Amino acid sequence: MWTLSRTCRLQPTLLFVLTLTFWLPHLTAFAQNEWVPVVRDVLTEEVRLDGRIEAVQQSTVSAQTSGTIIALPVDVDDVVNAGDLIVALDDTEQQARLNQALANLSEAEASMVDARQRFERIGPLAERGVASQAELDQARNQLNAAQARFAQAQASVSQAEEQLSYTQVMAPYGGIVTERHVEVGEAVTPSTPLLSGFSLEALRVVVSIPQRYADLARQQRRATVTLNDGRILRTGEMTFFPYADPKTHAFRVRMDLTQTDGQLFPGMLVRVGLPVGEHSALWIPKAAVVRRGELRGVYVLDDDDTPRLRQIRMGVERDGRVEVLAGLKEGERVTLKDR
Repeated sequence: MWTLSRTCRLQPTLLFVLTLTFWLPHLTAFAQNEWVPVVRDVLTEEVRLDGRIEAVQQSTVSAQTSGTIIALPVDVDDVVNAGDLIVALDDTEQQARLNQALANLSEAEASMVDARQRFERIGPLAERGVASQAELDQARNQLNAAQARFAQAQASVSQAEEQLSYTQVMAPYGGIVTERHVEVGEAVTPSTPLLSGFSLEALRVVVSIPQRYADLARQQRRATVTLNDGRILRTGEMTFFPYADPKTHAFRVRMDLTQTDGQLFPGMLVRVGLPVGEHSALWIPKAAVVRRGELRGVYVLDDDDTPRLRQIRMGVERDGRVEVLAGLKEGERVTLKDR
């Protein structure tokens, strides 16, 4: 019992020695340090949600004509520019239809020219009474019919040219190929999926907001988006979906990103902070905090301008500042020297 009691009496002394040994190296030369006051400022309380980055332009390109695939110049993960060839189809059938349409157009044009010449000959004869009114009307009707057939032939040529152009599938915008749905040699028909992809030029963040925060988010229309490495992304317009998910009762919100640095990709997770309230808080620069394991402290000047090490309890970190929950008072001075 005596040994146990003696051990208990020695424990506070041992703790003091260990603490002093830990902090003693930091109680040196403060004359050149910069000291700043503890300030009181507004802290915006936030609720943190998981968001996801998605591409504004993401789509699947489908075939618009029938044919056999003869070339696939790009594959998954390839970067393409707007207008690049991404799929080529055999155009034998489309070229034959165009040639036929062009021949029909030439025939219709010749018939129209012949009908116009006949009408122009009969017109003066009818005025002199040599030709009857019936002959003039017949010539006019034949000219109108020939002009209609010519217009129809022109439309057929335009349609054949369009079908021929569909055999060369171009990238609708610059981006990255994410999936290839066909292979060379496959026969495709209109609406057959060919390639999928997205553009990295325009990205946005999608997040689901719990119902209890939805009204406040609609009113304030501001949020912070943070990556895992701490970078904060600038956001633009917020779009609120006018309905809630029937299972989670959460509202979907989209936020446009105003910056893309080439390191953001669709599917990445981000942290979205929504402001839900404000209160007064004490703040110190983050550089003033001394961190050793689980211990957090600062060097404070007392009334005699003597530096004292004081343990603090920290809150959130914002913009290079740290919220102080306990251990300091407004106006006290702390050092900025980095340890």
